[in-house]
Amino acid sequence: MKIGIVSDTHDLLRREVITHLEGCDCILHAGDICSRDILERLEQIAPVKAVRGNNDRGWADSLPLFLDFELGGLRFYMTHKKSDLPRNLDPYDLVIFGHSHQYASDWPETAGKRRTLLLNPGSCGPRRFLQPVTMAILTIEPDGWTAKRTEIPHAPREKAPKADSGDIRKQIEVIVRDTDRGLSVQAIAQKRGFDPALVEQIARLYVTHPGVTADGIMTKLGLLGKL
Repeated sequence: MKIGIVSDTHDLLRREVITHLEGCDCILHAGDICSRDILERLEQIAPVKAVRGNNDRGWADSLPLFLDFELGGLRFYMTHKKSDLPRNLDPYDLVIFGHSHQYASDWPETAGKRRTLLLNPGSCGPRRFLQPVTMAILTIEPDGWTAKRTEIPHAPREKAPKADSGDIRKQIEVIVRDTDRGLSVQAIAQKRGFDPALVEQIARLYVTHPGVTADGIMTKLGLLGKL
């Protein structure tokens, strides 16, 4: 059984992603789909299970915030944000989330005997910062299963919209100051003319990592040392 795992398409379904998904028995989408059209196009390839992301509004109100299901003999839990995962992961074989746009695969230590894979397929939508464009392919066979990271090539000229890498540290410092003043993501973006997605990600990292510096945020974004 072959399962395609994607997240954070943000209203962009790349031709290369479609190619990797062809032949899949099921597609899992961990949120921030951003349009019904993306789901409909995915459903033409294979049955889809999807959860609602923080950027899925209006049209996506009927989508669940999390899913707990079995597929191919494995038990899954899927939600958009890692912070919304259940505290006890022992019952699950795979726990899938998105939101950060960064691929992650981890086998955390748990008190139970079952091993659980925490998987973030990254983003296969618009490229953000200097991060790669990624998804995952899960293969389930009689003797076991594997989840493989799949990187999607992009044009060298493709850049994240409205994210000036040469001035990113100053943008981070401004966003941190405005966050400390109690301004919302929308207010900061409007006031400073920044990309709302950029503001949201930086503000979230700052709030969830007390004491983090601008360099620390850049490291978490995969930017430090690459500018």
